Amino acid sequence: MVEQSQIDALRDAPVTAGGLIINGEVCPSASGEVMEVISPLNGQVLTTIAAGTTQDATRAVTSARAAFDDGRWRNQPPAARKKVMLKWADLIEANALELAVLGVRDNGTEIGMALKAEPGSAAATIRYYAEAIDKIYGEIAPTAPGFLGLVHKEPVGVVAAIVPWNFPLMIGAWKMGPALAAGNSVILKPSETASLSLLRMCALGLEAGIPAGVLNVVTGDGAVVGATLAQSMDVDVMVFTGSGATGRKLLEASARSNMKRCYLELGGKSANVVFADAPNLQEAATVSAAGIFRNSGQVCVAGSRLLVEASVHDAFVEALAAAAAKMTVGDPLSLATQSGAINNAVQLDQNLQFVETAQAEGGTLYQGGARTLADTGGYYMEPTIITDVRETDTLAQKEVFGPVLAVTAFEDEAEAVKLANSTDYGLAGGVWTSDLGRAHRMIRALHTGVVHVNTYGGPDVTVPMGGVKQSGNGHDKSLHALDKYLDLKTAWIKL
Repeated sequence: MVEQSQIDALRDAPVTAGGLIINGEVCPSASGEVMEVISPLNGQVLTTIAAGTTQDATRAVTSARAAFDDGRWRNQPPAARKKVMLKWADLIEANALELAVLGVRDNGTEIGMALKAEPGSAAATIRYYAEAIDKIYGEIAPTAPGFLGLVHKEPVGVVAAIVPWNFPLMIGAWKMGPALAAGNSVILKPSETASLSLLRMCALGLEAGIPAGVLNVVTGDGAVVGATLAQSMDVDVMVFTGSGATGRKLLEASARSNMKRCYLELGGKSANVVFADAPNLQEAATVSAAGIFRNSGQVCVAGSRLLVEASVHDAFVEALAAAAAKMTVGDPLSLATQSGAINNAVQLDQNLQFVETAQAEGGTLYQGGARTLADTGGYYMEPTIITDVRETDTLAQKEVFGPVLAVTAFEDEAEAVKLANSTDYGLAGGVWTSDLGRAHRMIRALHTGVVHVNTYGGPDVTVPMGGVKQSGNGHDKSLHALDKYLDLKTAWIKL
């Protein structure tokens, strides 16, 4: 159990400037330029990170390609690679508090969530894929007599991973864990506004014994570093979590370069559907509030659209608002905080603009809607509930990525399905009902990659995470994630 005093001891600890990690060494960018890291807790400069250049990204690709081609990682016995990755997971756990506090100071997630969702989740993910290394079997095909058909599973080569700022360690581990377990080399590009904890975690990976060149990290502007990786002829697979606009650019770059495979998780506008026969409406309200307002709504699967059966709409919204009002918004390094800071000033401004637009389009501001704690210099926003949101309104169609909930009433199951499926997204959703038949009908009817039933959030690494429609393709988590990082090779042998 972490004590507040332990957190406070690290609250103002000096933060070393971040460098690039290329071919096993920490180094400055080729230009020598750096980017300031602004802490969302107080709007102050925390430290700097290297402003990676095209030359740096290219050098990382060259390093990763050389490491893959000479087999220093992929040709190690599975048990040896497993031992290294298990040691890495142990080091992440041993440094969990330092990693969590560093990440909170960088991206604003409340510490209670960060401890579990960042180093805790990352260590579990790395350990999960480490354990899978010596359990990935090939196949023998059912062939005619006289022939032997073998299906080999081989690493794809060089993987470039672009990771967002909301949960850098968790999502970074979702990419790096299976890619490294499969025997690939990796170049990681963190978000400009959340690089520090990932740099530290990857340094621990090198300490654990990942060979030089197998795991590289290049920080900097996405339009420079990310674009260089996307256009590289020597990157075999690109994995990305972030905006649809960037995802489209990555696909375009793939087509213009070597047609590298791109696996994209592009956010969502997830519908949380509450029927009048929910087993416990008060519990549903409390969980639904956490499902949108934890981490200030900066969660890709956040239940940002609440669809409520009309007969219980008013009472349910009242209960949800009461639950939201009890959530403490503030100092992310306090264990008493349930909703931390918005990651950056630009995002905060965008969130507030969504509130204005929603009201202009006829939505009712039920609760919140404003910046708070401005005197701290940090970026904080009240949990915001907007009712009377129509199916075609901006707030029902566009991802906010902030603590803003759109509420819409429905009359029956058919309308609930229609409303839930009325966006371009299809990442996640939720259903609250006591009717088992209805639950299964809704699971089948909702066009999403994840459906929660009588809960919201919490699936662990054993199940896949991925979207349909414009929420992307491919899956993180579970053994299915390995499919992105393995090629199938057929051997057809005449005996």
